[in-house]
Amino acid sequence: MDLNNCYHCGAPCGDSPKIFDEKQFCCNGCKTVYEILRNNELGCYYDLQSTPGTIPSDIKGKFNYLENDDIIEKLLEFNDTEISVVKFFIPSIHCSSCIWILENLTKLNNGVTTSMVNFPNKTVRITFKNSITNLKQLAELMTSIGYEPYISLDDADTKKNKVDKTLIYQVSIAAFCFGNIMLLSFPEYFAADEFWLEKYKHLFRWLMFAMALPVVFYSAKNYFISAYKGLSHKILNIDVPIALGIAVLFIRSTIEITFDIGTGFFDSLAGLVFFLLLGKFFQQKTYNFLSFERDYKSYFPIAVTKLADGIEKNIPVKDIEKGDRLLIRNQELIPVDGILINGNASIDYSFVTGESLPVTKQSGDKLFAGGKQTEGAIEMEVVNTISQSYLTQLWSNDVFNKTTDHTIKNVTDTISKLFTINVLTISLLGGIFWYFYNESMVFNVVTAVLIIACPCALALSAPFAIGNILRIFGYHKFYLKNAETVENLSKIDTIIFDKTGTITSTDKSHIIFRGETLSVDELRAIKSVLRASNHPLSRSLYEYLHVETLTDKPTFFEEQLGEGIKAIINNVAIKLGSASFVSANSFETNETAIHIKINDQYKGSYIFKNSYREGTKDVFEALSKKYKLVILSGDNDGEKGYLEKFLPKNTLFQFNQKPESKLEYIKNLQQNGEKVMMVGDGLNDAGALAQSNVGIAISENVNVFSPACDGILDAQFFNNLPKLLIISNKTIKIIKTSFMLALCYNVIGMYFALTGALTPIVAAILMPVSSISIVVFVTIMTNLVSKRYLN
Repeated sequence: MDLNNCYHCGAPCGDSPKIFDEKQFCCNGCKTVYEILRNNELGCYYDLQSTPGTIPSDIKGKFNYLENDDIIEKLLEFNDTEISVVKFFIPSIHCSSCIWILENLTKLNNGVTTSMVNFPNKTVRITFKNSITNLKQLAELMTSIGYEPYISLDDADTKKNKVDKTLIYQVSIAAFCFGNIMLLSFPEYFAADEFWLEKYKHLFRWLMFAMALPVVFYSAKNYFISAYKGLSHKILNIDVPIALGIAVLFIRSTIEITFDIGTGFFDSLAGLVFFLLLGKFFQQKTYNFLSFERDYKSYFPIAVTKLADGIEKNIPVKDIEKGDRLLIRNQELIPVDGILINGNASIDYSFVTGESLPVTKQSGDKLFAGGKQTEGAIEMEVVNTISQSYLTQLWSNDVFNKTTDHTIKNVTDTISKLFTINVLTISLLGGIFWYFYNESMVFNVVTAVLIIACPCALALSAPFAIGNILRIFGYHKFYLKNAETVENLSKIDTIIFDKTGTITSTDKSHIIFRGETLSVDELRAIKSVLRASNHPLSRSLYEYLHVETLTDKPTFFEEQLGEGIKAIINNVAIKLGSASFVSANSFETNETAIHIKINDQYKGSYIFKNSYREGTKDVFEALSKKYKLVILSGDNDGEKGYLEKFLPKNTLFQFNQKPESKLEYIKNLQQNGEKVMMVGDGLNDAGALAQSNVGIAISENVNVFSPACDGILDAQFFNNLPKLLIISNKTIKIIKTSFMLALCYNVIGMYFALTGALTPIVAAILMPVSSISIVVFVTIMTNLVSKRYLN
């Protein structure tokens, strides 16, 4: 760093620098930022990169409009009485130091609970406590440290993201200039007196130079910016050789026409940039299509209960409309914003804010999408339908991501870095060789090598292949959290199944009652309590009881996962659950049952004769050929004998397992090196789903979503599970094959470039064609594989 430059931002300090702590700053603003960071023990900010900051702007009165309640409501993603969430766009984010300081806002303002940066989108999502800080103070804080948020009130009004058309403009300008430069080059190509008059030659050449300027400094600017940022961080990214090739072409051509050596290579330069951008445009359009298909068409295969004229009806989340009245049961996710109509609402917003402490709500209060009801059933009216992309965004939150070891993405990044170093080395050696063998070929060879050899095809194969599979899985009601889940599925060697609600079908169970005859009022009270539960057995019994629920709601409700329910309704104490939970061990049986105790008097039990899902036997037979299979159930072992005959002989059984026992069982398997997939319901198996390498929740007309799960499979498509695992494995093989194809392309391309057989413009055409061909290959192959197994 220049000793006369600012320690914070790197700008020249001039004749009168501000000195503090033996460091010099260009202005009081930079000095103040340094003091703030040092006083809050954030001095590491300057260790990550030299002069990483920007000059803070004046903030006096700048954000007064953020005291307006209407504006605040439009800008906030989430706003509760205690917690709010806002997403700011920060244009000045540019390096790892920026990420580090923005994700440590908690140390600068104790009202901030979390802050997460999305570096590619240059956004920071901040969760803060309303009692300690507010939106204006956050905006002022970020501006004071050099990260002023860009706040567009027009965007707040429309709630729509503007489409970035920069790439379209860059392609259009490159195309226009390329066409005109080619036209201006024709006379010199033909080199005939009747077409090429000496007095117009220089005019035409300088016109080509003028046309090349917007191509280099506008259309190709992103390559230079990316290369500069990479080099400034001591990283050789894939844009370095491209930027170098463009720069060499432009400088060489400018020198040639300046000293009248030749016509230059402006046509090759414009053609190179045009074809590179055209390939990038195609890739972007394809990727956006896949993302749109995933976010907006492949809806979560979960349902919500709609209330209409006293009738409860299960509908998909995507069919919710404004004004609908919804029933949200205990532990269910609130899928849309709404107003609480009745019931005791205790909402856990950890899915949205990261704060796990439940918030109590009263009738008339607003409820936000992403919250989870934790105390009985509530009724709400929908005020805003919500886009699928918001649910996807919440689900993909890094808070819920599981750490992975060696992923394809990591391998691709490593290959790309090594590739760039090798390309630069080979081009240098090739240039040296041709300098001594045929000096006139040096320029073409070096430029062609820099352009033709690109790891883009390597970098694109995995995102497009997995993106397409995620889209296809979504169409078949198998919704996965992210790309890493597909890769993790291919590594699984052990599959664990819960029994109740997973391999059993709740709507086909045969139910009988043993015990004292229950009065109509008692049955109505039991059904009213069951209405709030989302457990598969509770749902089955609720549908089985053909009586009306009570008008009154439970005044007390507590559900212990894997055990049972305690509730008070109309001053009647009711316990429903296992024999041990209702303190009726003498009535314990080896059958699946819900035992009932009313006002401390044991009344009897409802016995469930389970009906197993259609195709369960075939699913287990297919999976047993490759995977270790385990039944891990909280039920007793009453059906163990039947299951041993029904399922493959090598299937293991573990019964009477509490939620925490399931988690420990999986952890022990993982410590032995096994890769475990857990298939259960998203409510009672949340811990096991989170602990497993891949957690899949089975959904059957109920909202069983858990942020910790990696995928949701509609129960109607349960028999597709072996096929889905095969497709996941095939997808990884397709990606590896595409790696080999890309490697072969680069080796062949480098050979022809080094022998001088490729001109820079031909290399520029072939490079994006290679990337496009890889995208087409992986897309077609994943489509063919999916059609083979799923159609």
